[in-house]
Amino acid sequence: MLLNILLQEVASSSASIGYMGAAIGAGLAAIGAGLGIGRIGGSAMEGIARQPEASGKIQGAMLIVAAFVEAVALFGAVIALLVVLLK
Repeated sequence: MLLNILLQEVASSSASIGYMGAAIGAGLAAIGAGLGIGRIGGSAMEGIARQPEASGKIQGAMLIVAAFVEAVALFGAVIALLVVLLK
């Protein structure tokens, strides 16, 4: 959705490299977050399957790392929006 908004902004105005870079950056941030969360979840499930008694610690660590991944993705999206909106 964010990538769509940024690409529409690029198409409606005189497109510059900065706008296109912002759109690509927002898309890469979203893709990276999706891949990161998927890998974290898969690794956590594998760890819990190997050591069920440590499931509480693994889940806690998984949630903290997932929050950091989402924060980085949100930071990338905000920076991309700032590039577009603060001409």
